[in-house]
Amino acid sequence: MTEIANPDAFDLLKSLKLSVKMPAIFLGHGSPMNAIEDNEYRRSWQALGAEFGMKWPKPQLILCISAHWLTEGWWLTAMARPKTIHDFGGFPKALFDQQYPAPGWPEAAQEISQCVHQPGSTQPLLLDFQEWGLDHGAWSVLKPMFPQADIAVMQLSMDYSRPAAEHYALGQQLKGLRERGVLIVGSGNIVHNLRTLQMSAASDQAFDWALEFDHTIADHLQHGRLDALKDFQKLGSIAQQSHPTHEHFLPLLYVAGAVGAGETPRFFNTSFQAASISMRSAVWA
Repeated sequence: MTEIANPDAFDLLKSLKLSVKMPAIFLGHGSPMNAIEDNEYRRSWQALGAEFGMKWPKPQLILCISAHWLTEGWWLTAMARPKTIHDFGGFPKALFDQQYPAPGWPEAAQEISQCVHQPGSTQPLLLDFQEWGLDHGAWSVLKPMFPQADIAVMQLSMDYSRPAAEHYALGQQLKGLRERGVLIVGSGNIVHNLRTLQMSAASDQAFDWALEFDHTIADHLQHGRLDALKDFQKLGSIAQQSHPTHEHFLPLLYVAGAVGAGETPRFFNTSFQAASISMRSAVWA
């Protein structure tokens, strides 16, 4: 299934100007505590953010697809001031105190919604003016990257009921936004099984099935077999064990869809948290 938006559709954008092509990034976000702990993951996000303004221009807009916003149909946040959502429990007060007051961009959201359609139809993306905001899949990685919170951020939801091919197809429609100053960030995990966590495990320890799935997906990414990602469930038991539910894998499909031919990933954070959460992350530029 291939649904690539007509590049000319983005000529309708008035708010976003043509720019140097932005990267496409997939980030393994793991535990919410990574947002505030001084660990290798948070430091890598800080270092990645520092590359903007040096290697790449500062984005005009960040479009984030998080594992934590699941909806019926596909929605785009369109409020001027998206709230910081603390969608977790059982963590220290310091984590709940975190705020990320990045602005939204209602005008750009309305324009993008008309250029990108719901997979399998001609209907535009739906617009959310007040219900959602920025969940921890978004702000936990963006705050270390861009601590000044001075870049507009919007989130794109995922319809979990739809097949993987449609998530990938929607990602393909986003490709042209990268040339309009839009940084596309997918936030999830290549392996995510909370039922099998081993909190005492070192970062170089993981279950055999987790390692096999992580390495299989990394091999697809490294060799440009991005279309194969939508068939991840055909990997059988290692896919089922790696994703009892697969909302953390889906953001990767959007980023992969937005990657152009010939772009190769740069991997980082290739370790595990608690033996069954892959933190593998990738940048395409």
